[in-house]
Amino acid sequence: MCARSSDPGQERLVAWRSDRWTLRHHAHPAPLGGWFQLESNRHVGGAADFTDAEATEFGAVLRASCHAVREVTGAMRVYAIAFGEGSAHVHVHLVPRMPGRDDTAAWKVADWYRLVEREPGRAAEPAHVEEVIRQVAALLPTLFPQGILSPTPTGS
Repeated sequence: MCARSSDPGQERLVAWRSDRWTLRHHAHPAPLGGWFQLESNRHVGGAADFTDAEATEFGAVLRASCHAVREVTGAMRVYAIAFGEGSAHVHVHLVPRMPGRDDTAAWKVADWYRLVEREPGRAAEPAHVEEVIRQVAALLPTLFPQGILSPTPTGS
């Protein structure tokens, strides 16, 4: 079992999980409330290495996850960013582009991320993050197309 899967502190950040995917909020210090990561449960280097079943599900799970994040946070859009570094699991950062927050526009969000790393006091409030996780967890299972997958809800 990898370190991320066995860390109980990471489990409280999980909004949703299925047999193949986990939607987890960014750990503290979270740059923004609603900054999630959609990750494969299997160790896989990138989308080119998905099984046919993973490839079939990925688009639907990504779409539903982005929709839930946008709905809950009030974001104008949700950026989906994947670099393929730093983890044995494919993980796509789902970053809410918030109205009135020019510091989260396009590539400026990377500058915001680095600023929060240097100054954790600028991070999203943990209580806000917990509420966003709770709301996304409640909404997400209602957004999957019939028959695409059988989500396994978390115990939140």
